[in-house]
Amino acid sequence: MMKRIALFSLAALLALGASACSTKNYVRNQTAPTIDKVNALDELTAKNTHEIRGVDARAQQGIQQVNAKADAADQKAMGAGQAADQANQAASHLTGRVTGLTNTVVNLDTYHPIVDAAVHFGFNKSVLTAQAKQALDQFGSSLQTAQHTIVVVDGNTDSVGSSEYNYQLSQRRADAVIQYLVSKYNVPAYKIYVIGLGKDKPATDNKTAQGRAENRRVDIHLMTNRETAPASARATQPEQR
Repeated sequence: MMKRIALFSLAALLALGASACSTKNYVRNQTAPTIDKVNALDELTAKNTHEIRGVDARAQQGIQQVNAKADAADQKAMGAGQAADQANQAASHLTGRVTGLTNTVVNLDTYHPIVDAAVHFGFNKSVLTAQAKQALDQFGSSLQTAQHTIVVVDGNTDSVGSSEYNYQLSQRRADAVIQYLVSKYNVPAYKIYVIGLGKDKPATDNKTAQGRAENRRVDIHLMTNRETAPASARATQPEQR
C-alpha cells in the first residue's frame, strides 16, 4: 500500500514538472518574437540617432561655411564700396582738372611764348644730366617774375624703337623736367601742361647720330595770355654727343 502511494506521488510530481516545463516553453515561444522585435527596434533607434547626429553635424558645418562665405562677401562688398568712393573722388578731381584744361585749350590761341628751353637726354634715358639742369635753371629764373603764365612741356624721342615705347619714354622725360621745376621753383602743378609726343615731332632728321641726339629732348615753353614783350633769349643746354 505504501509503495502505491509513493508511486502515485512520484507520478504526480512528474506530471507537475512536465506541465511546468510545457508552460515555460510556451511562454518562451510566445515572448521570443516580442523580445526580438524590441531588440531590433532598439538597434534601429540607435542607428537613427547616430544618423541624426551625423546630419546635424553636417548641417552645422554647412551653416558655418555659409556664414564664413557671407562674412567674406560682406568684406568684399565693403572693400568694393570703399574703392568706388575713392574712384568717385578721383573722377571728381579729374573732372575738375579736365574742365580747367578745357578752358585753357579753348583760349590757347590767346597765349604766346615768352621763354623757350630745350633739354636733351642720353639714348634710352630719362634722367636729367648736369647740363640739362643748367638749362632748366636758366629757364626757371624767368618763372620768378612771370605772371599769368602756363608752362607747356613736350617730351620727344628719336626714331629708334616702337611708337608705343617711345611715347612712354617721352612721357618719362617730360615728367623728369616737371619734377625738377616743381621741386626747385615751386611751379604750381595746375600751370603745367605736358604731353609725350614720342618720335612724332622730330626737330631734325633721324638719319644721323647727331640728328637723333637732337631729337632726344624735352621742349619747355613759358606762355602768357597778356600783352608782354617776348623774351629774345632761348634757354638751352650745351650740345651733347
